Amino acid sequence: MGKYEITSGKIAKAQKIVIYGPEGIGKSTFLSRFPGVAFIDIEGSTANMDVRRLPKPSSWTMLIDEITAVRNGDFPGIGTLAIDTADWAEILCDSHVCTSHKVTGIEDFGYGKGYTYAEEEFGKMLNLLQEIVDRGTNVTVAAHAQMRKFEQPDEQGAYDRWELKLDKRTASLLKEWSDMLLFATYETFVIKGKTAMDKNKVQGGQRIIYTTHHPCWDAKNRFDLPEKINMDFSEIARCIPNSEIGAAISRAEAAGIPVTVAADEKPPLPDPPPAAAPEPKSDDQDWTEEKPIDIPWDAPKALTDMMIHDGVSEKELMHVVASRGYYPEHTPISKYDPEFIDGVLVAAWEQIKNMVIKLRESEGESHEY
Repeated sequence: MGKYEITSGKIAKAQKIVIYGPEGIGKSTFLSRFPGVAFIDIEGSTANMDVRRLPKPSSWTMLIDEITAVRNGDFPGIGTLAIDTADWAEILCDSHVCTSHKVTGIEDFGYGKGYTYAEEEFGKMLNLLQEIVDRGTNVTVAAHAQMRKFEQPDEQGAYDRWELKLDKRTASLLKEWSDMLLFATYETFVIKGKTAMDKNKVQGGQRIIYTTHHPCWDAKNRFDLPEKINMDFSEIARCIPNSEIGAAISRAEAAGIPVTVAADEKPPLPDPPPAAAPEPKSDDQDWTEEKPIDIPWDAPKALTDMMIHDGVSEKELMHVVASRGYYPEHTPISKYDPEFIDGVLVAAWEQIKNMVIKLRESEGESHEY
């Protein structure tokens, strides 16, 4: 027998799904139907929805940190991670690239270098999301659509087509990464006039999803879905692992029983794990667990969000900054240069946090800053 074994048959795995369309069409609502969904809502579009969500990231560093936490299993019970939206994530990415290289705009690099740097950063995020998928959790990404003029190089004339509202490099990465690329749009019904003098009238319409490629939009799927489906989760539920709707449909189809699913039926979320009893505190525990963390609320939100998340106090951060010779020991964070905060503290937060941890270990809990 050889070194490798040949297998056959379908392999059930978590899915990577991207849905894009015009604003307000219901992309977030559609994603909320996925099993065990939790949102990283960068845009703030789920504010009026009863869904689970992580804190809204105010920086690219925070977004990557939250995705890493999901990858590491810090939030049990998540069956689907939803990123809402990709174009708002790209804004954070571009801002991070600019502050890291001390330029004011992505165009300031020249020769497209800024977009290349952003593409590399966005690719790192997709690699992290892939690791989440490899661990059995679905990942869904919403994005806005924009219309662009498209010209075929070998044909005369041009036509409009819908595309992801992203830089072409980033859009290409996201499309290749996805298992399913869905284009959501409105289908309107036109009533022709009774005579040649009468104008045609638009009467009603419905939200639909295109699942296959067309000259006027990008779309794909690997499940032999119909070219056009209703914008209803039940239409793709059979393709989604751990979906109760999909499982019911599959069982019924195997038994030859036709099934009708109510539109926008939402599968129940798994019960959250019981809260663990608090452990008794010992004297050798980190003092941050027993004392409130002082946070400079007049500092930029991108920084304070990271400080709150990792339990880093203002005094600790000031101490680290002073130890590196950036500012005197007692200079408050509100007096730091904004470019220093964005380009050093936020952009390199992981290193800053590790420096705080090392200072705690070397100076001991009894040290007073």
